[in-house]
Amino acid sequence: MNMLSSDSIKIIEADTSSHTFLHQINQLLPQLTSYNINFTGNDLSQIIDSDNTILLLAVDADSENAIVGMLCIVLYRIPTGLNARIEDFIVEESKRGKGIGEKLLEYAINYAKESGASKVELTSNQNRVEANNLYQKLTFKLVNTNVYHLRP
Repeated sequence: MNMLSSDSIKIIEADTSSHTFLHQINQLLPQLTSYNINFTGNDLSQIIDSDNTILLLAVDADSENAIVGMLCIVLYRIPTGLNARIEDFIVEESKRGKGIGEKLLEYAINYAKESGASKVELTSNQNRVEANNLYQKLTFKLVNTNVYHLRP
C-alpha cells in the first residue's frame, strides 16, 4: 500500500484491506452523484484486481482512519498513446477546502506521470467553482469540447 502523508491525512491506494472501508465509500457516493449506486465488495475487488484502475482513498488518521475523499485514476492505451483519466473524485462535504482534494489530485497526477501517461483528463460541472479553480491551480487546462453521455 503506497502512501502520501501530511498532517493527519494520508492517501492510500485501495488494496484487499480496503474492504473494511466499503461502507464509508458507499456513504461518499451520494455526494458524488444523484444516481442510486450500489457499490459492492465485488465491485471493489474488480477495481483492486485491475491493472488499469486505481482507487485512491484519503484517510484521516485523527478520525479513526475515516475516508474523507476518494478518486479513481484510469489508465488506458489508445493509438495516440497512454492516457490517464480521473473519475469519481469526491471529498467529504464537511472536509472540503482543507487541501484534501489537492493531495488526492497530486497523488493521481504523479501516479499517471510515473506510469508514462502523456495526458491526464477529468471533467467537472461548471457550477463546481471551487473544484474548477483547484484544477486550474494544478495547471489543468479547460478544453472546449462537447461531452456526450449514454446510459445503455
